[in-house]
Amino acid sequence: MMLRLLLRVPVAVLFVCAIPALSLAQSAPCGGPFEEWLAAFRREALSQGITSQTLATAAPLLKIDAAVLRKDRGQQVFAQTFVEFAARMAEGYRLPQGKERIKQNAATFARIERDFGVPAPVIVAYWALETDFGANMGDVPTLRALSTLAHDCRRPDLFRAQLLAALRILQNGDLTLSQMKGPFAGELGQLQFLPANYLEFAVDYDGDGHRNLIRSTPDALASAANFAAKLGWRRGEPWLEEVRVPADLSWDQSGLDIRHPRSQWAQWGVTRAHGEELKRDGLEASLLLPMGRHGPAFLAYPNFQLVYLEWNQSFVYATTAAYLATRIGGQPRMTSTGKVVSLSVDQMKQLQQELLRRLYDIGKIDGVLGNRTRVAVRDVQKKLGMPADSYPTVELLRKLRTPAG
Repeated sequence: MMLRLLLRVPVAVLFVCAIPALSLAQSAPCGGPFEEWLAAFRREALSQGITSQTLATAAPLLKIDAAVLRKDRGQQVFAQTFVEFAARMAEGYRLPQGKERIKQNAATFARIERDFGVPAPVIVAYWALETDFGANMGDVPTLRALSTLAHDCRRPDLFRAQLLAALRILQNGDLTLSQMKGPFAGELGQLQFLPANYLEFAVDYDGDGHRNLIRSTPDALASAANFAAKLGWRRGEPWLEEVRVPADLSWDQSGLDIRHPRSQWAQWGVTRAHGEELKRDGLEASLLLPMGRHGPAFLAYPNFQLVYLEWNQSFVYATTAAYLATRIGGQPRMTSTGKVVSLSVDQMKQLQQELLRRLYDIGKIDGVLGNRTRVAVRDVQKKLGMPADSYPTVELLRKLRTPAG
């Protein structure tokens, strides 16, 4: 599944996702003298179908940009809680502007929903978070950024694949060299697609013969819908719903890896946020507690897992994007923000080290509460006789650091 590596939002918060590496023949080795690397890359590009004319057009931008390297090295781990991030990103001007954008583009969104099954609020929420509705798409020349990162030895294969894809976009005539600008990591357009995703998912929705995700709003919006549809969006189904959870619920039933029919959640006393009964049907959902049992609670439906967690694998970003879409769609502000004391980044790293020492698969130690860390936290909470709500506390960290016996 082709996902973006890096997501840019207007406040320059960075989230890391994964995309499969593309198969590259005779790939240029990373690092070393840039001219030697570039000569090898040119040979590789020609073998991949990039023309000598395209390479000549791109040549002025195939160079190292020290500012790109500084920004790449300066990335900060995203460590805000869901409530903190949602308060900044899913409130204020994005709500009225999002609703107004739906009105302004009503015909386009109606056509998109017919063609792809994705509702307007879902697309508009991403549009808002990615680039403030196209207002902040970045101004770094894309080919220069990708040349820099492809030559660098941190993630060369991935960015070399993106550089080849960007050259294909140029060669196809979808974008001109002067139009290909964006953030330092090479994303393009109003919905910030990496070039490989641009090639695979972009659509010409305004009928001008080009897939221009920078200047054509219809192309950008429909391409986002196409991406969501290809990820598996289920037409006519919800994605996230705030709920009220009884205090005696078995908390170990929470978590995105556990699913029950909505009728089962209703039987256990879970209601909608303002007390209305849930539908007692077979639609499966997971109980999502972004900040544990003392914070807000949501039912996360298949669309959340199929699309939101694949579009961007940052747990906090995915939940915020889904929540913002419900708000733009007319739902009220969440009723519970909770008074939850969260671990600091350093404390989270200590927790992850303790979990890793106990052989839990949590990925890398990065101070971020991702889904694998949450699953491990829930399991160790159960073993320690604590409420297993998947949210780490100082008490849990203290217990993990206390020698047994």
